[in-house]
Amino acid sequence: MTTKVLHEIRDPVHVFITLDSDERAVLDSRPVQRLRHIHQLAMEFLVYPGATHKRFEHALGVMELADRVYGVVTRSDLLDDRVRHLLPEISNEDQRRYWRRVLRMAALCHDIGHLPFSHAAEDELLPDGLRHEDITADLIRSDEMQSIWQSITPPLRVDDIIKLSVGPEHCPDLVFSDWEAVLSEIVVGDAFGVDRMDYLLRDSLHVGVQYGRFDHYRLIDTLRILPRSESSEGSEQPTLGIDEGGIHSAEALLLARYSMFSQVYLHPVRRAYDLHLKDFLREWLPSGVFSTVIQDFLELSDIEVLSAIRQRAKEGSDPAMRIAERKHFKEAYSRNVNDLELNIEPGKAISQAL
Repeated sequence: MTTKVLHEIRDPVHVFITLDSDERAVLDSRPVQRLRHIHQLAMEFLVYPGATHKRFEHALGVMELADRVYGVVTRSDLLDDRVRHLLPEISNEDQRRYWRRVLRMAALCHDIGHLPFSHAAEDELLPDGLRHEDITADLIRSDEMQSIWQSITPPLRVDDIIKLSVGPEHCPDLVFSDWEAVLSEIVVGDAFGVDRMDYLLRDSLHVGVQYGRFDHYRLIDTLRILPRSESSEGSEQPTLGIDEGGIHSAEALLLARYSMFSQVYLHPVRRAYDLHLKDFLREWLPSGVFSTVIQDFLELSDIEVLSAIRQRAKEGSDPAMRIAERKHFKEAYSRNVNDLELNIEPGKAISQAL
């Protein structure tokens, strides 16, 4: 009986996702497996019952899409000569394979620093202005992950994975080459990052709406590495863009994002539950903030928080009861553009008054 080299995972969005045995070791690591217990959409399942999917499958989907994009944008016949000159690394086949592996692993690990219930409590319950990207970088550097990166052939450089998983904005101490900047844009870019593509497709599927759908096959096929004028001297830095044939798919992506934010992510009841969750965590967590010590962080997921909510609700905790018994705050105000003539921040004014 031969040893299995490739491992297939069935996925509701991308059908099959394939990993080799080295990548399977990363998938089996504690930081990645913890994502099985982190809801992708916080407590959105209290509004849309189907929204119980986790960060784990999203991470796999981002890896799959990043791999597809890499295959398109590095095709020799699709490269602009100016970009070919700026990105000499891709002319070497060994380097292309190395960076493809780094990109896949960065995509798989890009969310491992998420707190319980993802973004819901991040802004206010992390110490010292930290973000989940900072924890992601710390986990990638952790002893457990370091041993895995070193066991891969060829070994992967830790800083390369960090750069591509969180992007230049969250790596002020690391220097990005043009090539590395483009690869990080594939994962976390604001315009055509595959993180955005996967969460729109996946969230709309599980929520049960059509808003997040767009032709991602066509969009990916038309992605290109484009030169971009950056200064008055005319120097050029590459960026991820689209061929003319992808314009309609790109427009559909923008509309999908607008619709999902307005109808799902910013749903007033979901936002109310975010408030109750933050209030609960402030009273439940030691010192009222999350620990960023790696071992403590890995031990905490949605499971522990939900269990604590159930227990504290029995003991009379107001935010816990509001979540457990679904007695959320009601909407008191809906934005009206005419109110801006009276107060530039009407929502804030009404909140303070209440």
